[in-house]
Amino acid sequence: MKFYDRVNEMQILQENEVQAERSAVFTVLMGRRRVGKTSLITHAMEGREYAYLFISRDNETVLCRKLQRSLEEQLGIHVYGNLTHFRDLFEVIMRESVNRHFTVVFDEFQTLYKINPAIFSEIQDIWDRYHTESKLNLIASGSIQSLMKRIFEDENEPLYGRPTSKFTLRPFTIAVLKEIIADHSPNYSNEDLLCLYMITGGVAKYVELLMDAQCYTKEKMLNYVCRQDSYFLTEGRDIVNQEFSDEGTTYFSILQMIAEGMTRRGDIDGAMQKDMGVYLQNLEKNYNMISRLKPLLAKPNSKVTAYEISDQFLRFWFRFICPYQSLIERQQFALIRQNIGKNYEQFSGRTLEQYFQAKTMESGLYTQVGNWWDRKGLNEIDMIALNEFDHTAVAAEIKRNPKKISMSDLQTKVDALPKPEFKQYQFELKGLSIEDM
Repeated sequence: MKFYDRVNEMQILQENEVQAERSAVFTVLMGRRRVGKTSLITHAMEGREYAYLFISRDNETVLCRKLQRSLEEQLGIHVYGNLTHFRDLFEVIMRESVNRHFTVVFDEFQTLYKINPAIFSEIQDIWDRYHTESKLNLIASGSIQSLMKRIFEDENEPLYGRPTSKFTLRPFTIAVLKEIIADHSPNYSNEDLLCLYMITGGVAKYVELLMDAQCYTKEKMLNYVCRQDSYFLTEGRDIVNQEFSDEGTTYFSILQMIAEGMTRRGDIDGAMQKDMGVYLQNLEKNYNMISRLKPLLAKPNSKVTAYEISDQFLRFWFRFICPYQSLIERQQFALIRQNIGKNYEQFSGRTLEQYFQAKTMESGLYTQVGNWWDRKGLNEIDMIALNEFDHTAVAAEIKRNPKKISMSDLQTKVDALPKPEFKQYQFELKGLSIEDM
């Protein structure tokens, strides 16, 4: 699959590279696993002098020998003897960058934390001593977001405040997903697009796997996911194991409960028989795996909340793959595929809501997009989009089948919106179905 989009991110990296010709730049690039960080860097640095250094899970001595060889091969930086400490390797890079301009990329930078946490203090010391004279374009890329945030956003950590540029690479937007599937299958159906969004959530690697395998239709995509050799069968577990450490089992259980429909805090606490507040907060704030949903414009301390897996692929994986590991071990892939087919319409109904919410936010016309429901559960609106500047708003009923949409029922629900919060908005009512994708 060809390289798509990333125009703004490419511009950031290329402008930082030019800036580093005058003074050192330290860029931090974060993003979930498989979102396309390495491909972005490779394309942005094409034709420029740079070294790509992968931080593998070796001991410090072995890692430094590997990185030393890579520096010699890619940048011609020769060092007499064997470097055994990362601080020595980094100081060689910084010294060299005083006399010449080049880029160094440390991929999976957060792995250094597991090799030797003291490395970050050493990087801070060396960076502080050399960066005013240096012409280095330093890029630290990482996919374990909890660790990357800790390294660069915790004010108690040595590298806090050192980066000059920092951004997160997001999955492809709805518009880009449409472009990709149209390039590969001009006659795609909206059902095909919805399935692609449901499985991949716009994550570049997942989209590439399906497109390269010529899986352009809903049926082919689902069949591919359930194949014996499918990359998708183990990917969810790999992501979770990468992020979590000692308490992985607890987080796994919570995610599986949410995927099965246990979305209320009280229900989760009851099932686990203890307070899960800290775990839920970590999943939301540190790991970015769940979202805490509240009725739009609800007060910050509102207890009317529900949890949802925010990553589309993980939402799919925990619902249809994770609970059936015994079937995978017994090679019963056809049963997994049948179960997905049986529950597809119900599951994809919520996916369709998320699709329209994402698409509406991407339009740039609204400042807030979300759901609304009342405390008693009598009224629920699938999507409300607000523009806080001109006080325009959209309320939408979203159903797979357009025949099930009732505009009169939607008007009744809009009339039930709390007046103090919503009285300033002029609402447009919409019915959205799979036909409107």
